[in-house]
Amino acid sequence: MDYSKTLNLPQTDFPMRADLPTREPLFQARWKEQDLYQKSLDKPAPKGMFLLHDGPPYSNGNLHLGHALNKTLKDIVTRYKTMSGFQSPYVPGWDNHGLPIEVQVVKEFREKKEAWTPDTLRARCRTYAAEWVAVQKTQFQRLGIRGDWDNPYLTMAPAFEAKIVETFLAMARKGFVYRGLKPVLWDIANETALANTEAEYKDHVSPAIYVAFESQTEPGLRAVIWTTTPWTIPANLALAFHPDFDYVVVQTEKAGKLVLLAELLEATATACDLGAVTVLETRKGARFEGTRFRHPLPELDRDSVGVLATYVTTDTGTGIVHTAPGHGADDYLTGMKYGLQILSPLDGRGRYTEEAGPFEGMSTDEANTAIPKRLAELRALLGSYSFTHSYPHSPRAPYKPLLFRATVQWFVSVEHDGLRQKALEGIKGVAWYPAQSENRITAAVAGRPDWTVSRQRHWGVPIALFYANGEPVMDEIAFDAAVAVIRKSGVEAWYAAAPEDILPAGFSYNGVAAKDFEKEKDVLDVWFDSGSTSFAVLDSGVWPSLRWPADLYLEGSDQHRGWFNSSLLIATALRGVPPYKAVVTNGFTVDELGYKYSKSKGNAVDPLGVIEKYGADVLRLWVGSCEYTEDTKLGDTILKQLADSYRKLRNTLRFLLGNLADFNPNTDGVEHAKLNPLDAWILSKLSGVVSEVTAAYDEYAFYRATQSLIGFCNTELSGFYLDVLKDRLYTSLPEDPKRRSSQTAMLEVAMALIKMLAPVLVHTAEEAWDFLPVWDGKAESVHLADWPEAGETDSALEARFAALLTVRDAFNLQMEPLRQAKTITKSTEAQADIILTTELAQSLGLAEAVKETYALLCEAIMVPKLSLTGGNALSVTVSPAPGTKCARSWFVREDVGSDPEYPEISASQAAVVRELVRRGARD
Repeated sequence: MDYSKTLNLPQTDFPMRADLPTREPLFQARWKEQDLYQKSLDKPAPKGMFLLHDGPPYSNGNLHLGHALNKTLKDIVTRYKTMSGFQSPYVPGWDNHGLPIEVQVVKEFREKKEAWTPDTLRARCRTYAAEWVAVQKTQFQRLGIRGDWDNPYLTMAPAFEAKIVETFLAMARKGFVYRGLKPVLWDIANETALANTEAEYKDHVSPAIYVAFESQTEPGLRAVIWTTTPWTIPANLALAFHPDFDYVVVQTEKAGKLVLLAELLEATATACDLGAVTVLETRKGARFEGTRFRHPLPELDRDSVGVLATYVTTDTGTGIVHTAPGHGADDYLTGMKYGLQILSPLDGRGRYTEEAGPFEGMSTDEANTAIPKRLAELRALLGSYSFTHSYPHSPRAPYKPLLFRATVQWFVSVEHDGLRQKALEGIKGVAWYPAQSENRITAAVAGRPDWTVSRQRHWGVPIALFYANGEPVMDEIAFDAAVAVIRKSGVEAWYAAAPEDILPAGFSYNGVAAKDFEKEKDVLDVWFDSGSTSFAVLDSGVWPSLRWPADLYLEGSDQHRGWFNSSLLIATALRGVPPYKAVVTNGFTVDELGYKYSKSKGNAVDPLGVIEKYGADVLRLWVGSCEYTEDTKLGDTILKQLADSYRKLRNTLRFLLGNLADFNPNTDGVEHAKLNPLDAWILSKLSGVVSEVTAAYDEYAFYRATQSLIGFCNTELSGFYLDVLKDRLYTSLPEDPKRRSSQTAMLEVAMALIKMLAPVLVHTAEEAWDFLPVWDGKAESVHLADWPEAGETDSALEARFAALLTVRDAFNLQMEPLRQAKTITKSTEAQADIILTTELAQSLGLAEAVKETYALLCEAIMVPKLSLTGGNALSVTVSPAPGTKCARSWFVREDVGSDPEYPEISASQAAVVRELVRRGARD
């Protein structure tokens, strides 16, 4: 007889081979047809709303790994929140304006040798941005991201642009906005101002020079300065001394009489090769205030004045700071204090103007060579060398250092109405993940200067202000008119229309008619665009289900200086509180060796390629498995490991589903109180896992949740429970109480496991959910199901099984050498003679339930026979079991052959087969 046909072998159409690249799009099409996103919003939400506000990526390129990490993290959050009782809408968005798009479009014009105007540039930028929105939208959806994809927010939508202008004007009304001449970071490659938060700092080699300024009041005495920007020498107007430091007047062998900081004398003498040095006297820095020094370039024909400043340090240089108020933040403040001119003899291209005298037309790079050369001719150059230091660079031209250049710009004051302090106080009320990120945002806000919000570009939201005789028109009617025209037709309408066509008929300001107005040409910093999204999205009424503030912002760690920062300042200025209740930050993505991805190294991981090869769920498993708050590694080796982990999870699900094929939850379930101890134990362990996973999700520690689930599948389930269940599942009668007990537990395990995997493995969980048995109230999608609730754990039962597993481990230790030697190949052929300590026997409950404990041990160790005795230490002896191997169960039994009708199997197995034959259920 073919006894295999009498077994209850697993039966399921849940495929062993995932084929995710093929199957995932089918699920996505089904979800779209079901309108699953809307159903997730309609799902009962007893806990209210949880709102994650999407930080907008730029619409200018294919999905990269950083996008995949960030968007998947957000998707895990919203899916978990939906399942756990919240309404959790997700409105994706895009940042459409700004330099990256404008630079790319100009490049396209040049490649095609097409002329362009500001109007044609803006039109093409809008088209370019829309094209990439469409591409990225498809790519994000392929990753399995759920959201309102039919109605995303776009910062270039006319109503959105109007809201940004409205937000800017609201800040102007409150006095936070001002226009002024002061040094800002200037990007000469793109001819625009940048905010300090946009600069990227990297090592740069600069020419460091020592320059002597001759005193006008003490002939023969020269003050020595040190600078790493020789090109700023033509803009020098002062020399800064620390009022409390000691300065020495020295006679040098090679450079005459000099004055410099006492602490830096030795280093300067060495660097400048001054020869023998004699200290003549010591003076406090305060004595040099008002002292006049002759500018070392006689062509400029002016003096530099001695000033006092406490930012002078003793670590480098000479202790006398070259001060050019038009080219540095500290210099500017000192210049304002002393009433100095804000001189900046550079144009937007970084070339000298006529104010630089003989250097007119030179670039700063050229001047860094020409000026030291001229100073040397004049014997004012005392020394020079190459100096490596961290220096701000353009984010769009990384090879090009930025300049500090004084220009007229629009600023947001961080001191007005205590904005900085209010923002710092607001930070304390926000939950930060990880906790140390609070230090980063605090430092970024505490140390930032006023925010430069104007940009000299074409593609952006205009600073929609008029000028009457050079004075900004700060009038409510003008504000409203500007907003209205942009809301109706977009920013293009602002540029196309004349002031008198935008403003009401007859409007004037301080006696100047509208037809004589000029319009501001600058656009807003794109960080102002994105920083305004909390109002333009959450509080606009366009998405009625949203509300302000957001519960969560989740972006990269660089956004402490970016989006988190700009959003905080704008919201605090206008509403007094942050726009978010919690902030989660993710790190950057790096290769397996920890190096940044780069085209030159060829180490980049293309997420679209990963999806095509492995499927989106494998990429999502990476996101759910990594400690994303740190820099996150990914490469071929890690991908193979992830694919293996995924395969093990899938096989566990397949085993569970296959053994539930004949189980009807509505009729076959067993009450918890009547469950077999083994099944009660696995449900107790499951309760602990549900608690761990839920806590991890609540704390945004998704890697802990994934580790817990994988550990549960590999250790408790595959490593023990499912392995020992096979005998009862396969060889018992279908309705055997022990088998139904196990199926009851397995269904609960499968349901909970699939639900807990659903936020990460969105497609696989849905597929597995489809193959679960049907029961009353089963949700049509796992993503509409409720999050599992942790049941009660049974500590006594778990302690009993801990003892049992200790015995099992001891048995396996003795069994392995026999298996290797092929003396006994399987535990089902072995007898175990076990010596238990008193403590183990008590933990096993041997005295209270001898027969049950014996049966449990046999089942757990998977042996046909064992003996138990007491002793001082745990000991297991393994020997061949007496009897013959049963052809149906494969256990060696002494009663094999006792039933003449079925001589190849044991008596208990013969009884099962006889009953099956009687029913006609088996051949």
